[in-house]
Amino acid sequence: MARAIGENPLALPESNFVPLPERRSNTAILLAVGLLLPACFILSLVAGSVRIPIGEIMTILSGDESTKPSWDQIILTLRLPRAITATLTGAALAMSGLQMQTLFRNPLAGPFVLGISSGASLGVALIVLAAGAGASTLVAGLNILGNFSLAAAASIGAGTVLGLVLSVSRRVENNMTLLILGLMFGYVSGALVSVMVYFSASNAVQAYLIWTFGSFAGVTWSQLTVFAPLTLLGLAIGGLSTKALNALLLGETYAASLGLTVSRARFWILSSASLLAGVTTAFCGPIAFLGIAVPHLTRSILNTSDHRVLISSVCIIGSIIALASDLIARVPGSQITLPLNAVTAIIGAPVVVWVVLRRQNLKSSFAS
Repeated sequence: MARAIGENPLALPESNFVPLPERRSNTAILLAVGLLLPACFILSLVAGSVRIPIGEIMTILSGDESTKPSWDQIILTLRLPRAITATLTGAALAMSGLQMQTLFRNPLAGPFVLGISSGASLGVALIVLAAGAGASTLVAGLNILGNFSLAAAASIGAGTVLGLVLSVSRRVENNMTLLILGLMFGYVSGALVSVMVYFSASNAVQAYLIWTFGSFAGVTWSQLTVFAPLTLLGLAIGGLSTKALNALLLGETYAASLGLTVSRARFWILSSASLLAGVTTAFCGPIAFLGIAVPHLTRSILNTSDHRVLISSVCIIGSIIALASDLIARVPGSQITLPLNAVTAIIGAPVVVWVVLRRQNLKSSFAS
C-alpha cells in the first residue's frame, strides 16, 4: 500500500515512493536544509541598515548587554520578533498550500483559494476605509495601537469566511463544488473592498494599500503571544493529517475504501489550512506565492509526494524562503525597504510558470 500511495497522481513524472537508498539521500538533504534554517535566522538578525556583529548578537540573545545599548533595542525590539514572524509565516503558508494542493488535487491551489485572504482584506477595509471623514484620525491612531486593530479586524474577517467554508464543507460532498464556493466568497469580499476603496479618502486608501504589500515587521512581542500559539496549533493539526493526505492523493473514493472518513478528514484539513492562512494574513498581510511555490519546490528537491516527508520539509523550506525574502526586501546596508509581496512574487512566479509549463507532462495529475 505504501508503494501505491507513492505512485499517486500528485507526483511529478519521475516521482515514486522513495526506496531505502533514496531515503538516505533525502535524509542528507533534509539535514542540510535543517542547518540552513538557523543560518538564515541568524543572518536575518545580523543584516540590516545597521550592521551588528554576530558576536554581539549572541551576547544579546544570551541575556547580556552588548557594547552599544542601541544594538540591544534593534535586536530585541525589531529584528528578533521579525525573524520569528517570518519563520512561522513561511512554515504556515507552505503547510497550508500543501494541504490545499493535495485536497483539491490542483497544482496551482494555494492557501487563499477558499477566500480566507479576501475575508481578512474585507475586515481591514471595514476598519481603514469605512471610516469616511474620520479616516485620517483612525489611521493615525493605528500607529499608536501598534496595528493590533488591523490584526483583530483581519482575524474577524478571515474567521467569518472560515466559518462559512467549514459550514459549507459539511454539506457539500464534492471538493470542486467547495472550491468554487470558496472562490465566490472571495470574489464577493473583493467586490465589497473595491467599492469601499472607490469611495474612501486617499490617505485611508494609502494605509490599506500598505497593508496589502505584506510585512513581517509589524508584529510585536505582544502580538506574537497570539500569533505564535495559533500558528503552532494550525501546524500541529496539519501534522496529524499525514495519513489522510496520503490517502487522498489517490482520490476520495479510494481513500474511503481504505477506511478514511473523508468528510471528517476534509474538515480538519480545511480547519488547519484556513487557520494558518487566516492568522498569517491577519498579522502580516496577504503574503503571495509562498503557499503555491514552496510545496512544488519541496517535491522537486526530495523527489517524493509522501506527506510523511513533505509535512516537515515544506515547513522548513517555507521558513527559509520567507526569511530570505524578508532579508532581500530589507536591502541590507541601505535605508530602502521593498514591498515583501514584490520579492515573494519574483521568487514564486517562476515556480508557478514552471508548474504550468510542465502540467502537460504530469501523469493525468489532479484529475477528479
